[in-house]
Amino acid sequence: MTRLIVFNKPFGVLSQFTDAAGDGARATLSDHIAVPGVYPAGRLDRDSEGLLLLTDDGRLQARIADPRFKLPKTYWAQVEGEATPGHFAALRGGVMLKDGPTLPAQAEAIDPPALWPRDPPVRFRKTVPDCWIALTIREGRNRQVRRMTAAVGLPTLRLVRWQVGEWTLDGLAPGAWREVPALRW
Repeated sequence: MTRLIVFNKPFGVLSQFTDAAGDGARATLSDHIAVPGVYPAGRLDRDSEGLLLLTDDGRLQARIADPRFKLPKTYWAQVEGEATPGHFAALRGGVMLKDGPTLPAQAEAIDPPALWPRDPPVRFRKTVPDCWIALTIREGRNRQVRRMTAAVGLPTLRLVRWQVGEWTLDGLAPGAWREVPALRW
C-alpha cells in the first residue's frame, strides 16, 4: 500500500534525510520523520517553510513533483513593500526570470495568516512596510516564488508553502507530520 506523508517543514530544515556536508550541523528530515522508505516529492529551500509531501511510491512522487503534471502549489509570502494591482497583474501574467518566463500565476493579497512564530523571526523594519500575498504556481523552478516576487519589486521576507494539489497544512504544527490517503493517479 502506498504511503503518503504530509509534513510541515520548519525553517532551517533541509528537504532531505542526510546533510551532504556530513557534519550534522544542519537539521534534516531525519530529525523529524522516522518512517523508512519514504522520500520527498519535491523540495523546499532551507529558508522556506511549510508543506512537504513524502511518499514511498516513485510514480506518485514523480506525479506530485514533475511540472509536466502542473499540480498547483500555493504559497503564502510575506513581502517587503505594499503590493499594488500592478504587482498582481505582473504576477498573473507571468514574470520574466533569467531562465525564461514563468507561467501565469494566481496572485492575491491576503490578511496576515495566523501562523506559528518563525525562529529566527523575520526582521522588522518600522520604516519599510510589508504585506502578505498568496501565490499559486504550476511549475517548480529553483527558488521560483522568491525570484518572481523580487522581479516585480516585492522581495520575499517569509515563504510558507500552504498547499500542494488538495493537500494542505491545515492543523499541522511545524515539525509535525501525518499520514494521509494517497490518491489514485
